[in-house]
Amino acid sequence: MTDFKHVCSLGAGVIGASWTALFLASGRTVAVYDPAPGAEKALREYVARAWPTLVELGLAEHGNPDAIRFHSDAKTAVQDADFIQESVPERVELKHALFAEIRADLKPGAILASSASGLTLSEMQVGWRDPARFVLGHPFNPPHLIPLVEVMGNDRTDPAAISGAEDFYQTIGKITIRVNREVPGHVANRLQAAVWREAIHLVREGVASVEDVDKAMWAGPGLRWAAMGPTTLFHLGAGAGGLEEFCTRYADSFNRWWDDLGTPHLDTETARMLVNGMKGQDNPAEMSARRDALITAMQKATRGLR
Repeated sequence: MTDFKHVCSLGAGVIGASWTALFLASGRTVAVYDPAPGAEKALREYVARAWPTLVELGLAEHGNPDAIRFHSDAKTAVQDADFIQESVPERVELKHALFAEIRADLKPGAILASSASGLTLSEMQVGWRDPARFVLGHPFNPPHLIPLVEVMGNDRTDPAAISGAEDFYQTIGKITIRVNREVPGHVANRLQAAVWREAIHLVREGVASVEDVDKAMWAGPGLRWAAMGPTTLFHLGAGAGGLEEFCTRYADSFNRWWDDLGTPHLDTETARMLVNGMKGQDNPAEMSARRDALITAMQKATRGLR
């Protein structure tokens, strides 16, 4: 059931276009729906830009960047798809309307996964009589470069749909985690929100500039976290004693740091402070290209080591 030959992307914005590029690279045909004017042209341009990177990463050996069928309505787009990735804007009423439109036309046994980052699965299930084949499949942006996908179902979800989605994502090169309980932001977004909150606090308190706080992350713990998660790294940080020794040795230090962490809010003043801290940086297109080149190089360097 996970050898899906034909898939569908609902929404061709940044996330949907990136998913589409990855699906095409895996050798699948892709039906795409997006009602925005110029969406097809923008999508094909995105795929063309992403394709050399997918080739460089070895993900496009069997792919065809032209294996796209663009549709003007969602019902037609989903009809023959074995797997559907929904990536429309994060407005619950928009998703409800889309799901109501396509439910009757879904292929029997097809899996529908939502890329939603801010909405919960139970919120999106409203209006479904039977959401057994509907799962959360939340990627990290851009999906064709960042391997993580957070997969979740609940008591209304067929367990086979959850495992089927996980298996499918893994066949196209993704790394999945299972979200066991519904919380706003799932897992990875909450982790990055916690780090960003303290980064903002350090800037507001005058400890360091926006640029230097960012530098402290990518030149320090960010490198280690790209290899292993924080708990595993701390387990390795105390020698033979492992995590038990680490907790004994550093409990007082961590408790002191945690007690001193800030709780800023992203209000107008804070946002202005952060924006001012980014002035003088390269333009966003150049920075995005540099980001993608760095991620690609890291992916190539670590492939086969896990």
